[in-house]
Amino acid sequence: MYEKLETRTFLAMLVGVSLAFILLMKPFFGPIFWAMAIALIFHPVREKLVTRLGDRPNLIALLTLLLCLVIVIIPVLALVTSLVAEGVSLYQKIQDGQLRPGEYIDQVVASFPAIESFFAEFGINFSDIRDRAVSVFVGGSQLLAKQAIGFGQNTFQFFIGLALMVYLAFFLLRDGSKLVDLMIKALPLGDERERLLFAKFAEVTRATVKGNLLIAIIQGALGGFIFWALNIQGALLWGVVMAIVSLLPAIGAALVWVPAAIYLAAAGDIISAVILTAFGTVVIGLSDNLLRPILVGRDTKLPDYIVLLSTLGGLAMFGINGFVMGPLVAALFMSFWGIFIREFSEENRNTDTKLPGSATESQQSGPADQS
Repeated sequence: MYEKLETRTFLAMLVGVSLAFILLMKPFFGPIFWAMAIALIFHPVREKLVTRLGDRPNLIALLTLLLCLVIVIIPVLALVTSLVAEGVSLYQKIQDGQLRPGEYIDQVVASFPAIESFFAEFGINFSDIRDRAVSVFVGGSQLLAKQAIGFGQNTFQFFIGLALMVYLAFFLLRDGSKLVDLMIKALPLGDERERLLFAKFAEVTRATVKGNLLIAIIQGALGGFIFWALNIQGALLWGVVMAIVSLLPAIGAALVWVPAAIYLAAAGDIISAVILTAFGTVVIGLSDNLLRPILVGRDTKLPDYIVLLSTLGGLAMFGINGFVMGPLVAALFMSFWGIFIREFSEENRNTDTKLPGSATESQQSGPADQS
């Protein structure tokens, strides 16, 4: 009895200390998560370096991390800096009156009066929609301007987070396999289940980060290119915005290029509107429809609708990290239930075969009783 009390007390304190540690690490969730993502994504690179350089963990982890810095981190920082600069410039033009979003919407309505009539049939006041659209547009540019100011004020904090992410990524690249083995020993789920779940975690994280980011880069580059080719102002800004919204499956970049095509048509530039619509539908849309199931859905083994819903839910719950966290939670949910259904079904089958009075037992005992 006393031993049970000791065990329960220890387990309660273990849970309490673990929760306290999780709360302690909560402010560093972003750097920790992305350090794990870097270690998982670049693990195949690390393994190739091991085969060529031998077992030199510090050197291999450092080389892998430097490759990640050159390929991913530095270009992303440059892109974010350009985005903020473009957003500040856009906000300044709105403040100076050089850009008037409300007038653009009025021009579209004047060219296509059926739009206002369509909303009126459902009892929707188009003026309210116009005002909200203008406030969203102005608010978005204002947010970018505030982020630029905040970035300047919190530069030290930003670089501390970046340094922490890189620092953790180095140790995860070096000691990741040992940490996984240690967690498998510690967790009381059964080694086979734990290895399956860790494999699923790595698979989904690798697929969603690589797949979604690659799709975002491709769609953003295509969108920025066509905006530049059609001489639409702020091509770089809109290309980056399309890259960001392309994280949303199915809708994505269309949130940007469709309104732009409508405005071009309303402004009388029919040729540019047709080119943008055709390019957006065929090239940008086709790249999403072809690449996302291959890069994300196939590797995560999740249906397309689950990927969409989990991505939207993840973005709503976790912010920008949600485009990975959402599908990851969905994949782990399906993995846990898959393990449960498989093992429960096997247990039921084994129980059925061992039940007294079962058909098999009756058949086996029948001849013996007769003899």
